[in-house]
Parts: sequence; C-alpha cells; structure tokens
Amino acid sequence: MEILSHIIDFVIHIDVHLSEIIRDYRVWTYLILFLIIFAETGLVVVPFLPGDSLLIAAGALVSVGDTGINIYLLAVLLIIAAIVGNTVNYEIGRYFGARVFKPGNKVLKLEYYDQTKDFFLKHGAKAIIIGRFLPILRTVVPFVAGIGKLARGRFNYLNVVGGIIWIVLFLFAGYFLGRFDFFKNNFSLIVLIVIIVTILPAVYAAVASRFPKKKAV
Repeated sequence: MEILSHIIDFVIHIDVHLSEIIRDYRVWTYLILFLIIFAETGLVVVPFLPGDSLLIAAGALVSVGDTGINIYLLAVLLIIAAIVGNTVNYEIGRYFGARVFKPGNKVLKLEYYDQTKDFFLKHGAKAIIIGRFLPILRTVVPFVAGIGKLARGRFNYLNVVGGIIWIVLFLFAGYFLGRFDFFKNNFSLIVLIVIIVTILPAVYAAVASRFPKKKAV
C-alpha cells in the first residue's frame, strides 16, 4: 500500500517531482524522461507509469523555467523512446504469446488481455494509434498486437504515426498552456482530470464486457 501511495502522489504532484528531477539532474533529465516513456510503452509489466501527465508537466516546466532543457530535442528523444518502446513490446508479444496472461496474475491480468483483444476487434489496426491515448491499453496494445501476429510493416507504420502524435500533442500542450497562471496554479487538478478522461474509455469497456448486450430475437 505504501508503494501505491507513493505512485499516486508522484502522478498527482508530478509537476513538483519533475521539477526536483530537473533541478537535481539537469541534462540527465533527457535520459530519465526517455527511460520512463520507454518503460511505459515497452515493458508490459509497468502499465501504471504516468505517460500523459508526465508529458504535460515536462512541457509546462520547460516553458516557464530556466531548466536548460530544449523542448524540440526533448520531443525528438521522447518520440524515439515511444516508438522503440512499442517495438520492443510488440516483439516480446510475438515471442512469448498469450502465455503470460494467466488467471491470478496481479500485474498482467487476464482481463487486460481480454479487454485489449476486444479493443482490437472493434478498432482493428487503428487500435495501435488510439491505444496511445489510453493508460494501461497504451502498454498492453503493442504486446497483444505481437501476440496476434499483426503484420510487422503495418505495426511499424502505425507505431511511428501514433508515437509522433502522442508525444507532440501532450508535450506541446503542456508547453503552451504552462505559461498561463490558471494552468500553473491548478496543475494537480488538471492532471487528475486528464487521468480520469483518459481512463474512462477503458473503464467503460471493462464494464460493457461484463454486461454484454442481448441480441434481439
């Protein structure tokens, strides 16, 4: 429970914690953020990392502070991290298959696999791009794409497009909005809203899967 409370505190007050990271590590912040984005998109065992809020916070802090961080260099590095991470996740899925999703697994829950598979059936290959904007699914989608043997060329194309859109949209949203006092003074609330909005589709899908619509007779 203590670890969970630390994770929640880090996500909700990510602007404070990220500011401390930038202050203490300066140029190494590039590598730290690269590794976080890579881990969230590339390692299926850590679907809880704060991708969206991290990008918004990073953009906001770069826009208002003397951080020494170049927003364009940061964007390029994080796009690479997002693309490489998804590629690694996909290849792991192709290699290991569905064997890792087992009943009772508290990290790689079987319901994650079922929800993501249903997500693929509904959205097709577009799920690679759409999944970028949904926590948990963002981490699981490329893994399941590998399990399902989605054509590698098709996956790579959608992976690159989705990675660029995701990083640019959230990083530069934070960069431009970070200059407004309302945004700075209510950052924790905004992060909470972002989290709620992005997880709502996954929650809806989970609920809907438990209460399937009855077919008309």
